[in-house]
Amino acid sequence: MREPQNIGQAEFEVLRFIQDHHPITVRDVADRFAQSKGQVRTTILNVMERLRKKGFLTRKKSGGSFQYSPRLPKADLLSSLVGQFVRRTLGGSVTPFMAYLVRDAALTDDEVRELKRLVAELDEKND
Repeated sequence: MREPQNIGQAEFEVLRFIQDHHPITVRDVADRFAQSKGQVRTTILNVMERLRKKGFLTRKKSGGSFQYSPRLPKADLLSSLVGQFVRRTLGGSVTPFMAYLVRDAALTDDEVRELKRLVAELDEKND
């Protein structure tokens, strides 16, 4: 898949929900967002169709409605979006991102252990 297009905050929220509940219909997503955000079905349909056209979602006819699913597994999607952020926003430098993690992020012990593991993996790769 080519690098995904930009994604807005509302699109990202819908995509995250679909990632955790797929395959899913527009009605099911709309019901969830009507309760939590007051958004109507047509708004959710438009967001989901934008996500499909941008390559984030697939859809398949099942019964009388379309079932939507993410095109990429969640880990691959998040990795792609982080990479996009680093390239576009940080000019390819991970230093500001790492500085944020050290200074401002409230990391759990598990997250710190995982970061240490990843840094060790990076060290091995660079030796």
